[in-house]
Amino acid sequence: MTDYGTERLPGLPEAVTICEVGPRDGLQNESTPVPADVKVEFIERLADAGHTVIETTSMVHPRWVPQLADAEEVLRRLDRRPAVRYPVLVPNLRGLQRALDLGVTDIAVFASATESFAKTNLNRTVAESLEMFAPVITQARETGLQVRGYVSMCWGDPWEGAVPAPQVVDVATKLISLGCTELSLGDTIGVATPGRVVALLNALTAASVPIGSIAVHFHDTYGQGLANALAALQHGVTTVDTSAGGLGGCPYANSATGNLATEDILWQLEGLGIRTGLNLTKLVETSSWLAGHLGRESPSSVVRALRKS
Repeated sequence: MTDYGTERLPGLPEAVTICEVGPRDGLQNESTPVPADVKVEFIERLADAGHTVIETTSMVHPRWVPQLADAEEVLRRLDRRPAVRYPVLVPNLRGLQRALDLGVTDIAVFASATESFAKTNLNRTVAESLEMFAPVITQARETGLQVRGYVSMCWGDPWEGAVPAPQVVDVATKLISLGCTELSLGDTIGVATPGRVVALLNALTAASVPIGSIAVHFHDTYGQGLANALAALQHGVTTVDTSAGGLGGCPYANSATGNLATEDILWQLEGLGIRTGLNLTKLVETSSWLAGHLGRESPSSVVRALRKS
C-alpha cells in the first residue's frame, strides 16, 4: 500500500470482503466490444490480485446486453480457482440452466425497488419480477448454489425521485423469503448520502434482515461512494461491491455513472487497517492495462495518482 500510515476508527470491522463487479457490471455498458480473451485475462488478473469474489458475466439475452454475449465462451475458457467464487447474473430459468451446464456455483438475480426501473429494466412490475425469480432461486438453492439478490434504486430513481426505505425493505425481505443468501443494496444512480444509507440499514435490520447478509453497491455519480461505504461499514456491513478502475454504469439508467472504484476504497480500507486480502499494486496495474484496451484513462482517483507517482 502506501507509506503514509495507518490508523483505525472505532466501530469498523477487522476485515472486509470486496465483491469485484468489473467483469460484469463494469463492462456491460461499454459500447466498444471487448474480446473474450481480454475478459478472461481481466478476471485472471483480478484473481491474481487477491479477489475471492469476482462477478464474472451475465446470462441475460445478448439482445439486451450485447457486451456480454460471449458469456458461455468466457466461462468455458476461464481457469476457475477453488478459492475464488465467480457469481453469474441469471435472469430466468433458462439462464439458470445455462449457468448450471457451465458449472456455475454462485448466481445473482437483479430486482428493483421501484416500479419504473422494473418496467424499464425487466419489462415487468416489481411483483411480476419477483414471481419470475421465485422458481430460479428455489431451483438454484435446491442445487446447492448461493444466490445473491440485487436490489437496484435503493435510495433514488431517475423517474420517481427519492425512494422510501419501506419500499426497499418490502422487496428485500421478499427476496430473503424466496431463498436469497445475500442482498446487495444498489445506489444505481449514485444519489445516496451517509445518513440515508444508515437509515435504510436500520430499517432492514428492524425487519429482521441480518446485517451479515447485506452488501452495498455504490455508484460515485456525486462523489459520495467512499463516504457511503464508510457509513455502511461503521454500521456492520462487511461486503462492498466495487469495480476495478471505477468502470461501470447501467444501460437502462442514463444517470448512472461508474461504480465505486476498487482501488479507491482499498486505499481507504488499508489506511484504516482493515484487511481485504487485495494487492493494490496489482489492481492498479490491472486497471491501467484494461484502460489501454478501452482506449481511455481509468476514472479511479487512486489509479491516476499512483500511475503518476
